[in-house]
Amino acid sequence: MRPVYVFNGPNLSRLGTREPDVYGAETFEDLVELCRKAGRELGLSVDVRQTDDEAELVGWLHEAADSRTPVVLNPAAFTHYSYALRDAIAQRTAPLVEVHISNPAAREEFRHNSVVAGVATGTVAGFGLRSYALALRAIAEEA
Repeated sequence: MRPVYVFNGPNLSRLGTREPDVYGAETFEDLVELCRKAGRELGLSVDVRQTDDEAELVGWLHEAADSRTPVVLNPAAFTHYSYALRDAIAQRTAPLVEVHISNPAAREEFRHNSVVAGVATGTVAGFGLRSYALALRAIAEEA
């Protein structure tokens, strides 16, 4: 099975309790299971991680670039302002799909700009946790 990383930024460990009207009632554990199940169906070995630390996320992106491993990335709040994350993504050596549970373009004005979208292979947003399954399918078909 081909390895794929699924990296998640700040506050995503709080799924299920964090703004359920925006992010739903499903938990981070539900997200992990959904990604692993979708991965198995697509012939992918999925490693799901979450951090609230920008530096740790940048290090994971360097690890992915060095190993030429595709990435599904939900940068969360880092989407809108982290040029460090953007620069790490620009070093990618395999497909990287930016993913969002909600649709940032339909939310507050400050969420409309993604500094990482321009260096990602593509973006999937607004389909709840299914956004991850769609992104994994794109990775499987891209590779």
